[in-house]
Amino acid sequence: MKNLKEEALQYHSSAPKGKLGVVPTKPYRTQHDLSMAYTPGVAVPCLEIRDQPEKVYEYTAKENLVAVISNGTAVLGLGDIGPLASKPVMEGKGLLFKVLAGVNVYDIEIDTTDVEEFVRTVKLIAPTFGGINLEDIKAPQCFEIERRLREEVALPLMHDDQHGTAIITSAALLNALELVGKRIEEVRIVVNGAGAAATACAKLYLSLGVRLENLVMCDSKGVITRGRGNLTPEKAQFATERDLATLADALVGADVFLGVSKAGVLTGEMIRTMAPDPIVFALANPDPEIPYEEAKASRPDLIFATGRSDYPNQVNNVIGFPYIFRGALDVRATAINEEMKIAAARAIAGLAKQPVTGEVLHAYNLDELAFGRDYLIPKPLDKRLLTTVSIAVARAAIESGVAQRTITDWHAYAAELVCLLDRVHKGADVR
Repeated sequence: MKNLKEEALQYHSSAPKGKLGVVPTKPYRTQHDLSMAYTPGVAVPCLEIRDQPEKVYEYTAKENLVAVISNGTAVLGLGDIGPLASKPVMEGKGLLFKVLAGVNVYDIEIDTTDVEEFVRTVKLIAPTFGGINLEDIKAPQCFEIERRLREEVALPLMHDDQHGTAIITSAALLNALELVGKRIEEVRIVVNGAGAAATACAKLYLSLGVRLENLVMCDSKGVITRGRGNLTPEKAQFATERDLATLADALVGADVFLGVSKAGVLTGEMIRTMAPDPIVFALANPDPEIPYEEAKASRPDLIFATGRSDYPNQVNNVIGFPYIFRGALDVRATAINEEMKIAAARAIAGLAKQPVTGEVLHAYNLDELAFGRDYLIPKPLDKRLLTTVSIAVARAAIESGVAQRTITDWHAYAAELVCLLDRVHKGADVR
């Protein structure tokens, strides 16, 4: 841990400090260049945009610029550390956007926990951006913030802690159910945790076909039932009428466990009470709800996933958000809707069934890897995610009516995305 601390601090403090910067994208070495970049040349696009506001996408960097916005109240693994301490995380998110999907990012840390003030601030700065990624905002405030902004800002907008997790776990769930031959309309699911991620996952599972009566949600007090008082609206929508009290009660005969809670709440004995071929996603970080070794020892027919990179089936939002925004930006979507999220989940699930490339095997020091119980979703370093997910999201945006730009030649778009990533990795700025 001492070595990790020293290395991490050196990594972040070496010049230039931080992980993001600003790079000019136009010539600037001559007097004529500067007259184009600023006065008098800059007045021309300004007047064009004044007369035709949509021209802002033609003459500025807006269409490839995402705001990563947080108040630092729910930073993964660290909790409420505030806006300043959250900045390294937001910069890191920006780095991933850039190197994985060629998306430029400004990270913005807002010093408020007041919902109204947060919403107003984001609305006021929204014209700068082509998309907004909300990050690490605690529940229940995050629900109201996202709801308000989705209604009041016509941009692709997503709280990744909610919907990114939902999309990736949905992809893993679809593939796990296929492997064990179970129908999503028939499986019984137990969700442990009732925060932002748990709520979004449960909602997306319902959109995919899970029946509400087959879903049980638990919080720190046990099963959320209709008889409990003082339930938030987010919890009340998943309250069950079944006579259950504890997580252990809920898991008897269940097909799926999703944990977005804390370490130590799940035991091997609980897993042994589940239905044949149980699916367990223990996603608490850094330590899952049950240790990997204990879970795998509990029964041989288990399918198991965690949020960790040192075990099979890592559920990681990084295989989703860069490409979801890439596709949304490229068709100038006015939202990230349910259709786009489902399309992303199905695209991710589908890619896992394709032969794994030699490049991916080399990156993970593997001799072979194929779709199965220990490989439910693609690896984060699979470059095919860019074309696969971005195209699926862009197509869904067009078909669902939230796109302001249409793509007709999907082969050309795929080739453009490959060139985009190549330029990023060669150090050239893009778009």
